Amino acid sequence: MVGSFPDRYLAELKGQPQALRRAAKGLLDQLAVLQRLAERAGSGPIVCTGMGGSYAVCHTPVTEMAGRGLPVSMADAAELVDFRRPTLLPNTILVAVSQSGESAEVVRLVRTLRSQPTGPQVVSVTNGLDNPLAAEADLAFDTRAGDELGPSTLTFGNALVVLSALTLVLAGDTAESAVESTRRSTDQASTAAETLLSSHPQLTGELRSWLGDHAVLALLGRGSDRAATEMGSLLLKEAARFPAESLETAQFRHGPLELAGPQTAVAIVATELATSERDQRLAEQLSEGGTAVLVISPEGSGPSLAQRLSTGQVERMLSPAVSVIPFQLLAGALAGERGYEPCALERASKVTAYE
Repeated sequence: MVGSFPDRYLAELKGQPQALRRAAKGLLDQLAVLQRLAERAGSGPIVCTGMGGSYAVCHTPVTEMAGRGLPVSMADAAELVDFRRPTLLPNTILVAVSQSGESAEVVRLVRTLRSQPTGPQVVSVTNGLDNPLAAEADLAFDTRAGDELGPSTLTFGNALVVLSALTLVLAGDTAESAVESTRRSTDQASTAAETLLSSHPQLTGELRSWLGDHAVLALLGRGSDRAATEMGSLLLKEAARFPAESLETAQFRHGPLELAGPQTAVAIVATELATSERDQRLAEQLSEGGTAVLVISPEGSGPSLAQRLSTGQVERMLSPAVSVIPFQLLAGALAGERGYEPCALERASKVTAYE
């Protein structure tokens, strides 16, 4: 037992609200680094990169920055280092996210860039600063997630907090304003996360009942929601060895819609206001056709035949830290049923240190 929870995985899930607040508080100690980043704002294109969950988290800042008109894109570190490195110009700001700062592809990318005569400005976002990526970066940010034994839970949410502040600074806010705005958003997200986690036995049971014995599970999201669905899919595969796939919601209609029916479960994260009506329309179509549908939205809205879950109102850049919680709980339940310890990996490792 860890505290009042049966394993380390659940203890880490329950520790997320406190960890989010720790990340926001940690930004105060990093004001000088944020101010140096502010000096580079507007100097050139922005590229966000990472691998695994650290890549999934990039969907949120990229969506926000693009919506503010910034020249931003994202590509995973393996593709960047092997095929797209020439696109990283000297005036590029490369935001590299890695929970450990040791991921093989990210470290190889940054070290390869350092071997060139000129290269982009590297901004690292890692859990702690005693790691190869932070050492190679021009500007290094610490998420203050602390020790994490299991799959990315604490580190996922805390990275969102730091990336929120970075996004605001790159969009033109002062470092002080960015930290204050992020602190308010973090308080809101932490409270929402506490609300969901406080009823975790009941919520886990409802989610497990919704999934039933469906062998096909798709997680759908748009914009910033894709951080939650991509991370949720990774968690289900890593912690429970359950095959779940994440797709951009509109892409589901382009071929995968043929999977719909009684054998399939679909979870739709629908917190993006601009697309909520279309998300609800898809949810209704799928549920009427016999698909087991879960809709995760701020208000808990959705068709009557679907399972509905409310996250409460959470600011966009922190919303995935709350929307991912149902998938975290479902992964833990499935892992237990299937005889797996969520924090114990058989083939992969916590840190992917080689390719």
